Amino acid sequence: MKGPETTTPTNGQTGKITQEFLSALAANEDLQQKTINEYGGDLRHFISWAQGSGQLLRIQDVAIPTLTRYREWMQNEMTLKPATINRRLITLKRFFEWAHDHGHTTFNPAKPIRLVPEEKTSPRQMTDKEEASLVAAAAQGGNLRDYAIIVLMLHTGLREMEVCNLRPEDLHIGAKSGHVIVRSGKRHKQRQAPLNATARATLNKYLASGQNGQFLFPSLKTGDRLSERGVRYMIQKYMKKANVSGLSAHDLRHRFGYLMAKKVPLHRLAQIMGHNSLNTTMIYVQATQEDLQEEVEKIKWE
Repeated sequence: MKGPETTTPTNGQTGKITQEFLSALAANEDLQQKTINEYGGDLRHFISWAQGSGQLLRIQDVAIPTLTRYREWMQNEMTLKPATINRRLITLKRFFEWAHDHGHTTFNPAKPIRLVPEEKTSPRQMTDKEEASLVAAAAQGGNLRDYAIIVLMLHTGLREMEVCNLRPEDLHIGAKSGHVIVRSGKRHKQRQAPLNATARATLNKYLASGQNGQFLFPSLKTGDRLSERGVRYMIQKYMKKANVSGLSAHDLRHRFGYLMAKKVPLHRLAQIMGHNSLNTTMIYVQATQEDLQEEVEKIKWE
């Protein structure tokens, strides 16, 4: 993987340590260069603030109050959104955990720092009509590979990256059951996603066509691994044909989550979808603004 392009304008020792951290991310994590650059940007933001406040000489000098003041400054002075503040705090938590593990600090000052509370909103739900229109557009105007990808995502909740990394040997399809082995989930977690009858039938038809290669869904141009960007572009193409707007490829995963949350316990859904925390799965049972609007309309005066 290409080394990180981000550099951090700090004093020599701090700059060396932060650059070592970014290089470690590039070498050991399955992250895109853009993500690594964002880590570098978050570190630059903190260090610039600390140096401007006269609070940072070395990484070892960062204490819990330093990070608390930084969080308060982002909240009260910059009035940043909680999501932005928390992203930067998470970067610092990863950095100082790494720095402590590698002997650059004697303790981890970021560990007790709490994130800023934020109201989580549930993603917009794809409707039955939108799903039917999308599937019809792929079936009528697309190829079997594209149709199989869309059906698989709708019926398993796989992420784009997980779909792109699938290989034929990851499929295990029987007459009445089946599963797909997901070897490249978030944080490299492996899991088995069950395949229902619809997914099994579609995948069997696709496999019989002989379109797969080393990867289950290869690029039609190169024959090599299909990229996540390619999946997103492909799905947007069919959404446009289906006159479906305001949704992304990831909303196929959300569609699966919403439907399954009505039928199975959350802990089982979390296992199927590869969630590390039930808090993530909870978004599929939290009411959306549209749901809440419908509820209050029930008591309106005619």
